[in-house]
Amino acid sequence: MNTAFTKNDRRTDYCGELTAADIDREVTVLGWCQRQRDLGALIFIDLRDRTGIVQLAFDDDTARDVFNLAFTVRSEFVLCAKGTVRHRGAAAVNKTIATGEIEVAVSELKILSTSQTPPFEIVENSNVNKELRLKHRYLDLRRPDMQRVIMARSRITKITRDYYAANGFIDIETPDLIKPTPEGARDYLVPSRVHPGCFYALPQSPQLYKQLLMLSGFDRYFQIARCFRDEDLRADRQPEFTQIDTEMSFVTEDDVMRMHEGFLKYLFREYFGKELEGDFLRLPWRDAMERFGSDKPDMRFGFELKNLSDILKDTEFAVFQGAIAAGGSVRGICVKGGASFSRKEIDKLTDFVKTYRARGLAWCKWAEDGTVSSSFASKISEGELSAILEKLEAEKGDLVLIVADKNKVVFDALGALRCECARRLGILDPNEFKFLWVTEFPLLEWSEEDGRFYAMHHPFTSPMDEDMQYIDSDPGRVRAKAYDIVLNGVELGGGSIRIHSPEVQSKMFEILGMTPEEAETKFGFLLEAFKYGVPPHGGLAFGLDRMIMLLLGVDDIRDVIAFPKVQNASELMSRCPAPADPKALEELSIAVVGETEQN
Repeated sequence: MNTAFTKNDRRTDYCGELTAADIDREVTVLGWCQRQRDLGALIFIDLRDRTGIVQLAFDDDTARDVFNLAFTVRSEFVLCAKGTVRHRGAAAVNKTIATGEIEVAVSELKILSTSQTPPFEIVENSNVNKELRLKHRYLDLRRPDMQRVIMARSRITKITRDYYAANGFIDIETPDLIKPTPEGARDYLVPSRVHPGCFYALPQSPQLYKQLLMLSGFDRYFQIARCFRDEDLRADRQPEFTQIDTEMSFVTEDDVMRMHEGFLKYLFREYFGKELEGDFLRLPWRDAMERFGSDKPDMRFGFELKNLSDILKDTEFAVFQGAIAAGGSVRGICVKGGASFSRKEIDKLTDFVKTYRARGLAWCKWAEDGTVSSSFASKISEGELSAILEKLEAEKGDLVLIVADKNKVVFDALGALRCECARRLGILDPNEFKFLWVTEFPLLEWSEEDGRFYAMHHPFTSPMDEDMQYIDSDPGRVRAKAYDIVLNGVELGGGSIRIHSPEVQSKMFEILGMTPEEAETKFGFLLEAFKYGVPPHGGLAFGLDRMIMLLLGVDDIRDVIAFPKVQNASELMSRCPAPADPKALEELSIAVVGETEQN
């Protein structure tokens, strides 16, 4: 069999782009056999490439050697076909595909490569086991729905580059081999052969380098950056991921937010043909937590949290009273239309909040017929119950849900519960996009376990000017010049104005428990650079993978990445990570302690 590919076999057209306008034109198409149909005197082959499918036709007018070769073709054979485009005939038109009006009457056929029977059919919306698909990812990526997503990612990336280039951003690559970070537990380490016993780290972000680029005078930096983080995976997280990374000099928070809000509006206009009208809503972090129990609230629906502690401060119900006395709170949400939930469904909601460490869920259902059933009404006064229903603006047909506990538990549980109720009621519109800026985050968060403060974002985030007066006396009160962009309850990206004062940066390191010697060891190159004139600067990074997943309505982040990792950070196709050759380890001065396994 002649499988050689020559200059005479070059493609003239993609399969899915042929139309009735091409009738009577000679074409050369290349691709994979989706299926072959042998009807005796007729043979049809559906030829597939990244643009779609076109039907190849073989009949009495086809040369006998070509017809016989077509008879041998099987699924996933790679073919080169030459022929003339013709109309199928009214009775044979296939309205389910773009090329359904036409077919190619083949005059020459070449099998460029044969194929074994694949382990699963190459079709859209495959329900094949995910692990099997990932093990044979190169086959999975042939599926049209997967190809559309990967090509959409390419287009979105181009739109991104176009926007930032048009706005004066310079595309600069930063190193992938960097110094390990101070709290390097999440770093991927790379041993150095020429410096035995020393290691590089793969970057969790280009943070310090992009700040140094501002100090270098580049003013506006941009990069589609690869980042690496050795942490437990979730449905929207991978150990290696891609950021749209930016930094700007001589800017305030408002400048950065407006620039990146402009990017999202441009992206929607160019990709979806949709205009996002008006300015995005902005909400301080404290308000987001008080109203929605989350720093990334979904704004497509209500069910806002209300603090019931004042109403219940004198209650005799031990659960409510105990939470308030311990410094916690009693808060609730009103689920509009939630009276339709059965008792069994409410019990499932109780189990749901327990996963957020809530000890239980108090509920009150006000049915459409006016009857009220409740898990706690008999334990409080009628006045307290009326005040609760009034505060939560409950009406007939509604369900009131209450959690009493430490504030963090209450916020976590009710913040997640409001979203869970919205999902169960089916009120979330996937075609509605509600953007939100969350601002004024706390600069620091206290760790009870470690007995110290940690930076909520990173140690280079600038405190708000008006809160610097509390930096020594009450550090937990200090707010940051930080902002996150949220879409439908998912954080798309975040950033901050950076510290540009050497004195403030040193104070930040001090608050985080670093001695001057430790700060010098860990960040000496940055502190040295700060001696030479630092412009005010700030930036933001979008998670590109997560953004594409959300914009395209994909449920699993692995489906927007060509070759993703699975839950244990391994890749099923290439079976990495894998043990290293002992000679390589010896050259790197590395001894492996314990057994290693091949994935």
